[in-house]
Amino acid sequence: MSEEQVVIVDEENQVTGSVPRSIMRRDGLCHRVTFIFVFDSEGYLYIQKRTLTKDVYPGYFDLAAGGVVAEGEDYDAAAVRELSEELGISDIQLSPRFHFYYHSDECRLWGKVFTCVYDGLLTLQEEEVAGVIREKPEAVLAEPEKYPYTPDTLVALERLIHLENEENTSEQE
Repeated sequence: MSEEQVVIVDEENQVTGSVPRSIMRRDGLCHRVTFIFVFDSEGYLYIQKRTLTKDVYPGYFDLAAGGVVAEGEDYDAAAVRELSEELGISDIQLSPRFHFYYHSDECRLWGKVFTCVYDGLLTLQEEEVAGVIREKPEAVLAEPEKYPYTPDTLVALERLIHLENEENTSEQE
């Protein structure tokens, strides 16, 4: 089986090509990633505990489902694929929210954030997801050191909650 080809982008999120995932990680190349925040109807966020075999942030708690955009995919197709693979969720409406740039010592990426509401059963991908907990997003942001959260999803959640607060404020005016 050949290695997954990952879309590589420049600092303005323009596609420059694709490389195998291992090369992207080794060279710290900027790539595209999807972030799907899955809430239940009570407003709790599904948080995944990453397996210890993950190539980045092993054992951390991931606030969003998602992953890299593969060659030949756009953000939307990658989000649908990743949500189905990781949590077994399919045929659900995803709401696109925003794009953002993130960089750290571990990675450089352009992400697209989606949200959805789901109350059904989860089918976890054994290779990537060790378990799932539920937490209110406000509780996560109030105590970000409670668990080792993946830093990119923590930044994305902060931006999502800030955006939703702004939207709610403007609707009330």
